[in-house]
Amino acid sequence: MLLVLLAIALVLATARPSRGAGAETRYLVRSGDTLWAIAAAQYAGDPRKAVWRISERNGLRDGPLQPGTVLYLPQ
Repeated sequence: MLLVLLAIALVLATARPSRGAGAETRYLVRSGDTLWAIAAAQYAGDPRKAVWRISERNGLRDGPLQPGTVLYLPQ
């Protein structure tokens, strides 16, 4: 039992917090930008999932993007 407690204490003492997926990227919207174009340029594969993730992260609703808006692009 003592050996198990010692092993647990050792694991807890050497554990480090995870950095997760990393820092988000910021993107400054330019005139003519669309979510689809940003998603296609920034993410691999089908842009539909990326469009949804960007919209959700930034609280976007229907309508065109406004130039000068900073979008946070999740990893």
